[in-house]
Amino acid sequence: MFCMKKVIEQFYPTGKIHIPGSKSFTQRALAAALLAEGVSEIRNPSRSDDALHAMKVIERLGATITDREVELIVQGGFAPLSYEVHCGESGLAFRLFSAIVALHDAEMVVKAGGTLRNRPMDMIENSLQELGVRCTTQRGHAPVRVQGPLLGGRARVDGSQSSQFLSGLLMALPLAENDSELEVDSLKSKPYVDMTLEVLESFGIRVDHSGYRYFRIPGKQRYRACRYTVEGDWSGAAFFLVAGALGGPVEVTGLDPQSGQADRAILEVLEKSGVNMEISEEKIRVWRGDIRPFDFDATDCPDLFPPLVPLAAHARGKSTIRGITRLFAKESNRARVLEEEFAMLGVKVETEGDVMQITPGPLRQGVIDPHGDHRIAMAAAVMAAGDVPGVTVLDPGCTAKSYPTFFHDIQNIGGKIT
Repeated sequence: MFCMKKVIEQFYPTGKIHIPGSKSFTQRALAAALLAEGVSEIRNPSRSDDALHAMKVIERLGATITDREVELIVQGGFAPLSYEVHCGESGLAFRLFSAIVALHDAEMVVKAGGTLRNRPMDMIENSLQELGVRCTTQRGHAPVRVQGPLLGGRARVDGSQSSQFLSGLLMALPLAENDSELEVDSLKSKPYVDMTLEVLESFGIRVDHSGYRYFRIPGKQRYRACRYTVEGDWSGAAFFLVAGALGGPVEVTGLDPQSGQADRAILEVLEKSGVNMEISEEKIRVWRGDIRPFDFDATDCPDLFPPLVPLAAHARGKSTIRGITRLFAKESNRARVLEEEFAMLGVKVETEGDVMQITPGPLRQGVIDPHGDHRIAMAAAVMAAGDVPGVTVLDPGCTAKSYPTFFHDIQNIGGKIT
């Protein structure tokens, strides 16, 4: 039954939590397994809505999937069974597969749902046209119509809003007939490009780059089926690490402390803030200290804005987070929603230019409307782990986009939810 709201009583967070697999790595691995000839095994896959949509897409594009709960067995082979695919609200899936379907010579339509229909997709149209592919969008938005084949060549890629379409080209162009060269302007989120390059290497694909500005992709390559283990999701883990910082101790397992994921930077902020931490290969243990205000640039890790607001709300003074222009085209206008909704809990969030400042105030009970944004909903719930008397979160089901077991895991560290 659809749940309209969840009421989280104030609680003291303590306990252990195991973090599920990264949805970002899972979707990239699924795309690579589609393009590989043979059988790939993807272990510890994300079960988020975004990952489930990516699974459906690769099946429509010719892959077969056997789900063994702890792993997915994927028989690869790009041979579309349909000329239309639907990516749900996954921006990554949409931008990855818009490039990949260009390998086919028939017209393909890539559709989106929910707020993704309002997010910018013009970078797809411009770059594919430069590569000789027919491509049209709906005035710079979904759906995208693509007709290849993608043969390779040279193109410029706008990386100022997202690196996701660059990732899509890096995955598609190795199968093109000719070599390719990409020149990338104003690239943001370089760690996410590294994530793509890591997956490509695991599947036997070579891509060269110079300072993330110029990429050279040899054509006529072959993806090699492999066994791929998805590492734990630092984006989701950040909320539980912050919850531990507001009380604790909370032990978080399932993470690679040496991960290249952008949101591993949460550890840097927690250290700046004076939070107590113990880090080992097996677990990260966090508990409250005298939380200091912090100054942090989140340009390369914009998904950390939501969990950092609850941390800043419990600091001894005003905190500053830079890079808010990355928030305007998320599931919501994330900067505006954080500013308006967290005011309901007594938190003063101010934005100017590229900067967000958070000033703690007398915290109070309140109702938060996440505007369909999964990370806003999770940030609101974490506030109840601190000094807020209780939080009501509307539309809690939106957390399934990235973390379907989020509220269950909040209960595992002491959360009382009705």
